[in-house]
Amino acid sequence: MLTVIAFIVALGLLIAIHEYGHYRVAVACGVKVLRFSVGFGKPILRWHRPGKPTEFVVCALPLGGYVRMLDEREAPVDPAERHLAFNTQPLRSRAAIVAAGPLANLLLAVAIYAGLNWAGVQEPQPVLSTPVAGSLAERAGLRAGDWVLRAGEADGGEGGESSADDVVSFEDLRWRITQAALDGRDLVLWVARQPDGAAQPRVLPLSALDVREADAALFRRIGLLSPYTAPRVGQVMDGGAAQAAGLQDGDLVRRVDGREVLDGQALRQRIRDAVGPQGQPVTQRWDVERAGQVLSIDVTPRPQQRDGRWIARVEAYVGDAPAMTTVHHGPLDGLWRGVVKTWEVSWLTLKMMGRMLIGEASLSNLSGPLTIADYAGKSASLGISAYLGFLALISVSLGVLNLLPLPVLDGGHLMYYLWESLTGRPVSEAWMERLQRGGVVVLMALMSVALFNDVARLAG
Repeated sequence: MLTVIAFIVALGLLIAIHEYGHYRVAVACGVKVLRFSVGFGKPILRWHRPGKPTEFVVCALPLGGYVRMLDEREAPVDPAERHLAFNTQPLRSRAAIVAAGPLANLLLAVAIYAGLNWAGVQEPQPVLSTPVAGSLAERAGLRAGDWVLRAGEADGGEGGESSADDVVSFEDLRWRITQAALDGRDLVLWVARQPDGAAQPRVLPLSALDVREADAALFRRIGLLSPYTAPRVGQVMDGGAAQAAGLQDGDLVRRVDGREVLDGQALRQRIRDAVGPQGQPVTQRWDVERAGQVLSIDVTPRPQQRDGRWIARVEAYVGDAPAMTTVHHGPLDGLWRGVVKTWEVSWLTLKMMGRMLIGEASLSNLSGPLTIADYAGKSASLGISAYLGFLALISVSLGVLNLLPLPVLDGGHLMYYLWESLTGRPVSEAWMERLQRGGVVVLMALMSVALFNDVARLAG
């Protein structure tokens, strides 16, 4: 139920903001707006503001919206109101009205990011867990417990600490790594064993990666999956392997089969690997600290098959919650960072779309309504800050998508106006009809791929 509610609230809000952008600029340009609708289908709410011509409507199906303006191309217009029709407005006014919807979504993202910066957000400290074996991070010399203090371009060599930017949280680090990986840039991380310790450079050779998908598999190849957590057992499930072995909530795991366990990530990996090539269970000897005593316990994780390979589980939460830090900024700095984050997400979205278009990135990066609904529910369950961050991300995506030069989108209409500004005449009705049909085909194809990806993710 939370997923459904969070999805409907997110979609309704983002669509309303988008259409409100069109509406406000249309009114400011002197255009008569007949209807402002959020959703399609049967109206469930409708009202008029006193003295205003616009009917406001909320419909049953919250998968879109529209602003209907007075327009001679859609219905006859009283000559006395012809100056209020959209099609009679100057080119600059028509372009501003069309562009206002996507820009409203981008401005919403700026406002959300700025608000989060001002209020402060709890995020994991930038302390690394054990890198994945054989990964870029392991080969770069990164270790569990390393604090990442700064990150910067690798172009200037390892002596460029002064040009690096401070890393304020693990989420900040993941974002910098994602950007660098998709750009094909190496990244220098300045790390120390303590937050006030002497920093040493470690180069992540991200330019060596063949990046086609920005997903969990990318970070597994890079080797940095999660922030540092203590290797502690928590929330033992009834009837699970952990309970059968006698493990208890709060047990701190010191060694597995005589090898020291440095953190929760290393322990999770040792558990996953406790399975034979044909799925046979493997028993491990765990040395755990409980109430000041060290106990040796035999644990047999239970094999499961996932994505064609065998892994093992103990049916318990593994790893403490990571240490958190409050990330917040002042009024001007917080606003500027909101603008910069919106720009970075927008540019990254455009780059990924461009790479998918030329075949350098997989179409599996496309997500549809099922994935969006899933993430809406998950972010809402994590709290208001996570949900607002999700709204900002989707608002940017909606704004960028609508600016694409597809005829059925706002960006397509802006292309028509660009043609009109260059030639002095509008696109002909015949060409407009052909382009609209072509745009619908392309958009339906993209939606089909996105929906297929959604189903594949949920099934897999």
